[in-house]
Amino acid sequence: MSKSNRYTEEFKIEAVKQVTERNYPVAEVAERLGVSGHSIYSWIKRYTTPLPEQAQTTAQQDEIRQLKAELRRVTEERDILKKAAAYFAKLSG
Repeated sequence: MSKSNRYTEEFKIEAVKQVTERNYPVAEVAERLGVSGHSIYSWIKRYTTPLPEQAQTTAQQDEIRQLKAELRRVTEERDILKKAAAYFAKLSG
């Protein structure tokens, strides 16, 4: 089993609630539950981000990935056209 599946979603959510709702320090919750403080902080980030915001972030990441791919393609096309223009200029000159 991978480390990311080591704890159930319920366990993670309850750990987050102890910090966000009951105002326990992260270090105390982490020590009591036997997990790292880093894990608690990442769970807090994951489970306290509103779902619409998560969807928007994912959509933005998809758009960025798509735009980067398009930029790569257009850059390659431009380079090919530059080489072709130089080649034909050399032939006609």
